[in-house]
Amino acid sequence: MAGHSKWANIRVRKGKADLIKGKIFSRITKEIITSVKHGGSDPKANTRLRLAIQKAKLANMPSDNIERNIKKASNTDQADFTEMTYELYGYGGVGLIAEVMTDNKNRIATDMRIATNKRGGTIASPGAVAFNFDKKGVIQILKQQSAEDDLFLAATDAGAEDFDVEDELYVITTPPELLFQVKDKMDALGIKCESAELEMIPKTYVECDEETAKNNTALIDWIEALDDVDAIYHNMKMAEE
Repeated sequence: MAGHSKWANIRVRKGKADLIKGKIFSRITKEIITSVKHGGSDPKANTRLRLAIQKAKLANMPSDNIERNIKKASNTDQADFTEMTYELYGYGGVGLIAEVMTDNKNRIATDMRIATNKRGGTIASPGAVAFNFDKKGVIQILKQQSAEDDLFLAATDAGAEDFDVEDELYVITTPPELLFQVKDKMDALGIKCESAELEMIPKTYVECDEETAKNNTALIDWIEALDDVDAIYHNMKMAEE
């Protein structure tokens, strides 16, 4: 299984733990609300809600929060959320993908224009950037959870298509539709997953010098901080790597 060892580049600035955790909780809350509004509040009859609850538990969202969001979604006054993707070009031809869930399309459109006015870059037409990314399931497991050979065999048997070793983590890549199948296999073996998410993985990377990387990072940070943006991905290879 050939690896792509660029995980520090894929989900931006993983060191900002508080912001990232807040974004994850925000995204899951929106997913729960949207799932209930479109499919009802019974997880047994609503596959999308069942998956959202699985993600919430994996992210250690308290059960009370999950139940409160399900009840909130049943309220007719609760706004629905629309899923959107913004594609942008950064400095040096770097591609950016911002995943958005919003209850106000005009607000996020304005926020994106302000971001590019303040930090540069341009908003691209749909598909112009996305063609260079693949959506994959990504599972991260601490090395202490399993021997590498045992985990590799278990993951591939469950349907994984890629396996990497990164610092203190094993990183398992799956087709998007098999993410939870592979995770369930890990759970059954008593192997705790640190995270299990759908990620946008670059097919190719753009090498950037220090100044270009600095400018791209400033743009990414600005977009990442927007309330409606839940995740941002890029294909920048930084000079120090």
